[in-house]
Amino acid sequence: MDRSPSFLAALASAAVPGLDPVSVEALPTLPGQSFDVAFVQDQEHRRWVVRAPRTDVAGAEMDRAVALLGLLARRLPFAVPAPRGFVALEQGGRAAVYPFLPGHSLELGALPPGPGLAAELGRALAALHNTDPALFEEAGLPSYDADAYRTRRLAELDRAAETGRVPTSLLTRWEKALEDVTLWRFAAVPTHGDLTGEEVLAVFDDDADSSTGRIKAVTGWEDAKVADPADDFAALVAEASPEAVETVLEAYAHARVERPDANLLVRARLSAELGMLTRLMDALARKDVAAVEVLATQLRRLDDQVHATEDLDDDDYRRTSLAPVSVRTRMTPPPALVVDEDDDEQLPEVPAERADEPAVEDEPPVDEDEPGVVEPPSPARGAPPAWLEIDPEEAVTPEPSGDGDEAADGDDPDDISEQRRGLG
Repeated sequence: MDRSPSFLAALASAAVPGLDPVSVEALPTLPGQSFDVAFVQDQEHRRWVVRAPRTDVAGAEMDRAVALLGLLARRLPFAVPAPRGFVALEQGGRAAVYPFLPGHSLELGALPPGPGLAAELGRALAALHNTDPALFEEAGLPSYDADAYRTRRLAELDRAAETGRVPTSLLTRWEKALEDVTLWRFAAVPTHGDLTGEEVLAVFDDDADSSTGRIKAVTGWEDAKVADPADDFAALVAEASPEAVETVLEAYAHARVERPDANLLVRARLSAELGMLTRLMDALARKDVAAVEVLATQLRRLDDQVHATEDLDDDDYRRTSLAPVSVRTRMTPPPALVVDEDDDEQLPEVPAERADEPAVEDEPPVDEDEPGVVEPPSPARGAPPAWLEIDPEEAVTPEPSGDGDEAADGDDPDDISEQRRGLG
């Protein structure tokens, strides 16, 4: 059922007293779209957004989101959609009308590291994840602890396997990660659930200086729930540069009331990959043959990328491994020991230029080919990033994994409709 722009403008006028439309711009209808969306301008030059659900399920999701947003509006440092009126639809449900939220959607692939938007995004995510989960439960949204969420993900994987559209090696890869309980030790938090750059609106004091950017609003709350914080990092890890991810996590860790768990980024990569399965199942449910073929091709491409990088050795935030993070409590290897000819006691070898100085514990190793010359230490591979401080008593050593650590290019991003500026 396609609703005309004039019909949507009429809905806006009926929902908000005093709203007299003078122009309307409706977004094009796309396959699988849950809402009809239009932007309306009134005689007072105010801009409005009208959203009308296309299905009963979409209507129920919108109503839950509306209840949540009313509770969140005064508790977050950024704006959320605030409906000003509703109007009943003949087919059932209701349309919502709310003021247009200004700002530019983020392009995560071009997100610059350092002070500015990346740090702002980290603090915004921390503010959301610091919210009391009771607010989400009060709004009737789903709530999962770590084990329940892992079990839910496994059930989704089983249903996707039955379609025969997913490469066997990817199914094995995901099943191994989902069954590894060491990955799933996290405290559930309130999450957005479907956070991409399209839902994050930013404003700039200086359009030529990204460091002046601020997160103005976040839209698209239909998938909100109490669950894994890693879900809100999925698009970031898949699209942004490692340096930008590092900045976001630094700011996030400093603003969170609880320390991020060591495997947050690993689960974020897993969540990004499993998102393709969710879209595949949706396309199969609505019998969209073209979309199914596109998603099946993307899954095969991901399978090729994983195999192409599994034997390489590059440890950054876009590596393809889903193995648990190995926590190292010692950042450099111990010094080489030599035997003093005049004494049987073993002492660390000291460079010639420092022979008069007292021996220092944990000196770098000595190059055996050139005695007396000390090689500079190399960074410990797999060491935790600066934002993550791990208590040695909590360190967990994972079983060896055959997965590689090479960075994989992100999948081609799906076209995202501008309708994500709507409620939810």
